[in-house]
Amino acid sequence: MAVVGIIANPAASKDIRRLVAQGRVIPDWEKVNTVRRVMLGLQSLGVDQVVAMPDSSNLCRRARDDSHLSIEFSLLEMSALYTEGDTVRAAELMGAMGVDCLVTLGGDGTNRAAAKGCAATPLVAISTGTNNVFPAMVEGTLAGIAAGLVAQGKLPLDQVSTVSKTLEIHIDGKYQDLALVDVALSRERFVASRAIWDLSTLYEVFLTRAEPSSIGLSSVGGQLQPVSLGDNQGLRYVLGESTQENSVTVTAPIAPGMVAEVAIADWQLLNLGESVLVDQRHYTVAVDGERAFNANPQQQLELVLQRNGPTVVDVQKAMQIAAEVGLLRQ
Repeated sequence: MAVVGIIANPAASKDIRRLVAQGRVIPDWEKVNTVRRVMLGLQSLGVDQVVAMPDSSNLCRRARDDSHLSIEFSLLEMSALYTEGDTVRAAELMGAMGVDCLVTLGGDGTNRAAAKGCAATPLVAISTGTNNVFPAMVEGTLAGIAAGLVAQGKLPLDQVSTVSKTLEIHIDGKYQDLALVDVALSRERFVASRAIWDLSTLYEVFLTRAEPSSIGLSSVGGQLQPVSLGDNQGLRYVLGESTQENSVTVTAPIAPGMVAEVAIADWQLLNLGESVLVDQRHYTVAVDGERAFNANPQQQLELVLQRNGPTVVDVQKAMQIAAEVGLLRQ
């Protein structure tokens, strides 16, 4: 029996960047419509069941309320606190019950939370956030079909997916957290509004991916040295003016509608398994675009680039191979 999980984050695209920049806002009704299209795609393949995370806007429950849908649907039996922890817990429960594929609607932070809960389940990540690098802009119906083909075991996973990289964060030798895309060290002492949008407040940035076609911290790194999801490297850059050989100024879109010249004092590529010790001082650690916790000069922060994140399904590749082998022909 093929079972697909859906985690839809109602808070995605609603952070401060919609106020300080031109960040898009995806309303709940559009998220509901996207989830509905995912389920219609799954239903077209005969997927047996959809299990979803309960959320404050009832996105998945509202999506299921459609006369064209007959697929078996249920919500996880969990207490919803309407925090990031809900996504972590939902992914844990879905992994424990053997869900064959997971579809997420959200941004980098949503997928990071899902990865913390369970990184073993193949993932179709639909972008509904603000500055997204990890999830893709993909039509819901296609995402549903791709997830269904993966869940039914009809596609070779090694040909249509990539195991994502992570940045593991350790403090004084103990594991603390992880990031799927970026870790930024901020001069600001408080978590506050969480979202990172002012690069002048940052000391340095570590990336699993440096994408020239993205927006935000990754796009800055992409102008130094493009690093893709499949590359066995990451990138680190230090912000500020410098006379070092690697110092440079790049022009990059740092937020929606905001293009800036960013002074880079130094930068370097990181290799898989490489451990980097960070200068000990006061800072706030931001993971995947949001400030998460504080560190002080008595603590030693260490970052390690690994390839142990979620297996990310490429919807375009999945549909291409499905067409080539005739999976959707009768």
